[in-house]
Amino acid sequence: MKFKNYKLSAYTFWWVLLIALMSLSACNNNRVFEKDVDISGMKWHKDSVLVFNFEITDTLSRYNFYYNVRNTLSYPYYNMYVTYYMTDSLDRRLSSDLQTFDLLHPKTGKPYGDGLGDIFSRSLLALKNVRFKKPGKFSFKLKHYMRRDPLPEVVSMGIRIEKVPPLK
Repeated sequence: MKFKNYKLSAYTFWWVLLIALMSLSACNNNRVFEKDVDISGMKWHKDSVLVFNFEITDTLSRYNFYYNVRNTLSYPYYNMYVTYYMTDSLDRRLSSDLQTFDLLHPKTGKPYGDGLGDIFSRSLLALKNVRFKKPGKFSFKLKHYMRRDPLPEVVSMGIRIEKVPPLK
């Protein structure tokens, strides 16, 4: 009887190992930066600017920026407006824009993204094919631009920066 349990354990071990190896191989090697900031009390205040500091060394590559958004099912709107400001190490503004994206389907209210319980996560393309003229340290500042202040039911916000793979 012990032998059968041992075989079952070995069988389970190999499956777990295979899944772990597959998940490691699925990691994105193009990722340059990623950081998420938890929103205190799930209430994002307008004067609370989220700052993401990152460094770029490769000026020949292009980069895509993504928003990582986590919200609850109780988020009171179907969309979100945010303003971003990208600055260099001398705090000179390189770009800024007001952007909007949907978190819930406007008619059905069905949340977009992946959910666990009442919290949903979504990754959205924010900037595409960005090139940096010089290497250095940069800041990406983000704040919400909604009428309601504080903006409730926002669990966290973040950004992810990835190198655009070269065309083959």
